[in-house]
Amino acid sequence: MDYNTYETISFEKSDGIATLTIDRPEVLNALNSDVIRELTDVFIRISIDEEVRAVILTGAGPKAFVAGADISEMVNYSAADGVRFASNGQGLLNIIESCPKPVIAAVNGFALGGGMEIAMACDFIYASEKAKFGQPEINLGINPGFGGTQRLPRIVGKSMAKELVLTGKIIDAAEAMRIGLVNKVFEPDALMDQAKKTAAKMASKGSIALRLCKECVDQGLNVDLQSGLVIERNAFGILCATEDKKEGMSAFLEKRTPNFSGK
Repeated sequence: MDYNTYETISFEKSDGIATLTIDRPEVLNALNSDVIRELTDVFIRISIDEEVRAVILTGAGPKAFVAGADISEMVNYSAADGVRFASNGQGLLNIIESCPKPVIAAVNGFALGGGMEIAMACDFIYASEKAKFGQPEINLGINPGFGGTQRLPRIVGKSMAKELVLTGKIIDAAEAMRIGLVNKVFEPDALMDQAKKTAAKMASKGSIALRLCKECVDQGLNVDLQSGLVIERNAFGILCATEDKKEGMSAFLEKRTPNFSGK
């Protein structure tokens, strides 16, 4: 696949890991329609690229992951423009969330507004000690439009989500980890190395098992416990019929490292 056609993002693929970098450091990687369109396209491609087994999403430069939406583009939006922009952003985040490959957000700086919403759509977040998180849209007279009012309470709980959304306050990486938004915090120079180590660990697993484990968690959170258990046991049955299951169990019994084929 040709990933060299983008203007707002850069792409690197190595050893089964795709590293996507939102590349507008001059405006702190702010989201505009072009970024949303290109991220949507690349995640659709990644989803069907058999060479990609794990994904890291980050931002260019030392200051920002994504500092928010591009206000200069939004300032004259009509109601219809706003609905269309939010719909496109939500569509992108739904694609990221449902990507069959695990996605790590490596947050190296500001993750505000749409940036925090993108990070929350990833499977989990690793953050630099310099990272900052927030949903400051209320300071602009608007609400989070890319899923912030929906994903945030599912991650940190209703009360904490309301405090962040209704005050627009910005929190540091340590606080983000304390409330369960971030999985781990690293020194800035170590962030990408640690993200790559975890991505490599996931990429070494069977791709079918990765996909179905992710689906079990995501789908199970949207149904009652008994329905979730049905999803889980059906996935277990599917995986029991795969070549990867045979290889994984044979490798365990033979005390060797499994060589998964994704079949």
